[in-house]
Amino acid sequence: MRERPVIVLAASAALALVVLAVVLAPWLAPYPPADQDLAARLAPPSAAHWLGTDHLGRDTLSRLLDGGRFSLTVAALATVLTGVLGTVIGVVSARRRGWLDELFTRANDVLLALPEMVVALFLVAVLGPGHLSLLLALTVTGWTPFARLARALTYDVSARGFIEAARVLGCSPSFIVLRHVLPHLAGPLLGQATLRFGQFLITVGALSYLGLGVQPPQSDWGAMLAAAQPYATRSPLTILAPGLVVFVVALCVTLIGQRLARVTSTRMVLASAPSRTVPDA
Repeated sequence: MRERPVIVLAASAALALVVLAVVLAPWLAPYPPADQDLAARLAPPSAAHWLGTDHLGRDTLSRLLDGGRFSLTVAALATVLTGVLGTVIGVVSARRRGWLDELFTRANDVLLALPEMVVALFLVAVLGPGHLSLLLALTVTGWTPFARLARALTYDVSARGFIEAARVLGCSPSFIVLRHVLPHLAGPLLGQATLRFGQFLITVGALSYLGLGVQPPQSDWGAMLAAAQPYATRSPLTILAPGLVVFVVALCVTLIGQRLARVTSTRMVLASAPSRTVPDA
């Protein structure tokens, strides 16, 4: 990030602007998101409705801001939960090894062999629509990349000399993990988290589009896409606005995540490289 590439800075600024607008939605929204005005249904953009109205006369901008609170919150919570769960499983698997490592590895392989969207769709269909079932489905299916990365990095860090020195000095295993292992995992896992956030955002939108997310009158970007699809030719902005926001946020987060992944991987390579001693003159 020290090179300050223009693309990453632009992505960060756009993402910050969207998040700020969503957080301030109760104060920025010109109308209550559920208010209907059938006389103004499918109205084009105007001074009264900047992005027009939907098929029930609801203000598109207000619903866009309100729907972002659900989409971004569920994606962020899923990223945190899967990151914590996957990191714990990966670190414990690499440190304990033996049958526990084999069990976690096989479970990881089974979940990786199944499409995440199909498994999430099945779980949400069984549990019923709603934000809790959606969050649970994302957590069950999304921890595997974090676990694989944390396990590989823990194996690499555990083979270094300072880990053996800490063990010889009598440090407890928990102290070694907290003080010496996790700090080396923070950077790569942060890059992985940003990449997964974009994927979770698209998954939340897809499940909401299928009617398995929030229920009316609560707004959501995926639900807005589904509701606006029959009226796409009469009022294209009602379907372009939520789709464009999902695309922009996912793209910005992915660009930032790729940059973080490159920076952290470079630092890991430099840290693991043997140091050279300068001969005496």
